[in-house]
Amino acid sequence: MQYSIERNNQTFGPYELSAIKTYVYEGKILLQDKVVSANGENISVRDVLKRNNIKYKIKSGNILSQIQSLGLNLLLPKDSISFKTLKQDSKLIIISLSGLAPAFLIKITGATIVTFYVIALYFSLIWGLFFYSVFKTFQVSIKKTVSIFFTVQILIFFSVFVLDINQFNPFYKLIEDVNPFINRVIGFIFGVGIFEELIKLIPVYFFINYSKEPLLPQTVVFYGLISGIGFGVFEGVVYQIGVNSKLDYNTSFFMNIARLTSLPFLHAVWSGISSYFIAFYFLYPTKRYAMFLLAIIIPAILHGLYDVFTWSLIGLFIAYFGVALLIIYLKKAKDFQSKITF
Repeated sequence: MQYSIERNNQTFGPYELSAIKTYVYEGKILLQDKVVSANGENISVRDVLKRNNIKYKIKSGNILSQIQSLGLNLLLPKDSISFKTLKQDSKLIIISLSGLAPAFLIKITGATIVTFYVIALYFSLIWGLFFYSVFKTFQVSIKKTVSIFFTVQILIFFSVFVLDINQFNPFYKLIEDVNPFINRVIGFIFGVGIFEELIKLIPVYFFINYSKEPLLPQTVVFYGLISGIGFGVFEGVVYQIGVNSKLDYNTSFFMNIARLTSLPFLHAVWSGISSYFIAFYFLYPTKRYAMFLLAIIIPAILHGLYDVFTWSLIGLFIAYFGVALLIIYLKKAKDFQSKITF
């Protein structure tokens, strides 16, 4: 009886069992190759040989001879490892930068505050590329994206570390643990949430205001996400060199990772929601006051409530709800527009 062999949608043969055994020995037919059966049975070469009680083995030899047979040029191809060839390989450059950037950055900067910041920039780039792949539109400008990312960091630096604006916010003092629960809720929403969401919204608002064309809500949301990432990683660096450094090792490690990953992501989500409504602020100027209020109060409430409950199950649910709300808003953007009347 003869059998046909199928591999990668190509059919070979048919062969006698004795020929299949020989080809298996020589490595020309693989045990995992599929045997084409007349009755449509899905079976491998291994199963066919076993079913017919045919013992098989595969040609081997010593390791040195096998390596020698590959040839030195195959292992170290001179024509492919030249500097000119390597620098033109975009895939190699992207993979190398993605995997090795932290190691090089740490080596170059040493254990300083610069190290914390450049590592934060590395994670920011990863988040930025992710958001770009998911939310990009034909209107997205890389130059504007980079400008928003650094502008929000300049704003938070001057407003907090130079002007110390929080000292003028009466709600900010309510966030202390010694205060009653309801006071802390009010403090985190009106003292932290509104202030930080406003800071993140300023560069987005500025760039949209001077845009040469009306921007799609998805475009504005992307810019909001970038502003949130910029704010989140800057805040993360401040916490890493300050509060986190005073914690025990396990807690410090956990919080440092969170400050580079999940927390900047949450800041991005909240400012994405804020930017969603700001997009409609400009698209429907007769409704701009309502849109501005929604742009601040909704993310501020999510932000404030999360800060109250943080890593508890309630806090994580609030975080998840924020993500879900942003996605729902984007899906319903057309419905939202259709219900807005002049």
